[in-house]
Order: sequence, then structure tokens, then C-alpha cells
Amino acid sequence: MSSTEHAEGGREQKKELRKDHPSGWLHLTQHDAIPILVDALLDLPPNREFNKTEFAEHAGVTRQTVGNYTDLLLEVELIEEVPNTSPRRYRVADSDVVRELFELNSALNNVGE
Repeated sequence: MSSTEHAEGGREQKKELRKDHPSGWLHLTQHDAIPILVDALLDLPPNREFNKTEFAEHAGVTRQTVGNYTDLLLEVELIEEVPNTSPRRYRVADSDVVRELFELNSALNNVGE
């Protein structure tokens, strides 16, 4: 085995280990639609309630896409269910994760200004 093949094998092993034991960031972003959905959440006014259809329209994705990732967004505390709503409504969560995400987004937006 050449040193190049050995290095490539080592990289693949590390990559697989990361996938097997992902950080919170990798867990969230390994899904193709999540960056678009998170970007749409960052663009919502505070306390704005929405259903899956409204969120899909706002994000520019299908309702099915929103439905596929609603549980993940709830799990990582990006959105929360609005109690006693039918059909179910959601809003951006009041969580440490959301506060940190907005802070990161603000810092990224201010780079180079």
C-alpha cells in the first residue's frame, strides 16, 4: 500500500467515525434541506407562528420537506409547538440554541464590514 493510499484510508476512517458519532452541528447539517430551513427560521419575525404549509412557502420548499424535518427541528430546539393549536402550529423556540444561532448568524453577517 502506498503512502497516498494509506493517507486516503485514514481520512475515510476519520470521516466514518465523524458520521458514526456526529457533533450537534454535523447531526443537524447532514440533512440537505436543513440549511435552507434554518435560514428561513432566521428570517422570521419574533414570535411568528406558522404551520407546516406556511413555513414551506416561506422557506421555498415543499410541505413534505418541512414535514420530513419537523421532528429534527423540534429535537434540537430550533422550533417549538404552540400549545392547543389545530392544525398544529409552531414558532421559533425560545432556547439557548436559537439565541446562539442568531448570534452566530449576526457575527457571520458582520465579517468584513
